[in-house]
Amino acid sequence: MPFLDLLSPERVRSGLVARDKAELLAEVSNLLAGGDDDVAVVRDALVARERLGSTGLGHGVAIPHGRSASVAQARAAFVHLSAPIDFGAADRQPVDLVAALIVPAHFTDQHLKLLAELAELFSSGSITADLRAAPDAQALHEALKKGLRAEG
Repeated sequence: MPFLDLLSPERVRSGLVARDKAELLAEVSNLLAGGDDDVAVVRDALVARERLGSTGLGHGVAIPHGRSASVAQARAAFVHLSAPIDFGAADRQPVDLVAALIVPAHFTDQHLKLLAELAELFSSGSITADLRAAPDAQALHEALKKGLRAEG
């Protein structure tokens, strides 16, 4: 299942304010949650994955993701932060573009394919520049669709 199939326009934010990694993970957990009752489940899955090592790819991009047996359907969110934050990326660059995923525990192969799709997308400097230049959430969603079609 492609990333765009999991990303509804309601889960795309531009200009999101987060002071640090913990606040960002809380914000994307709210976006990814299927309802109020699974915000904590999503946040716990994202935080548990980050404890294994930063999901900061470098070049200002992060892909926080997690798996949970309590999640029935895979969901995605995309955020352009109002100001970059430290995410512990290997290149030490702060992060301002964030693609987040929560998937069911059994979603192993699809999860890896989604991560590979996103890594390929974000390896393009022109696509990340287009994402950063998007003036609002709708334009950000359109830039993602255009970039993913170009990479696909």
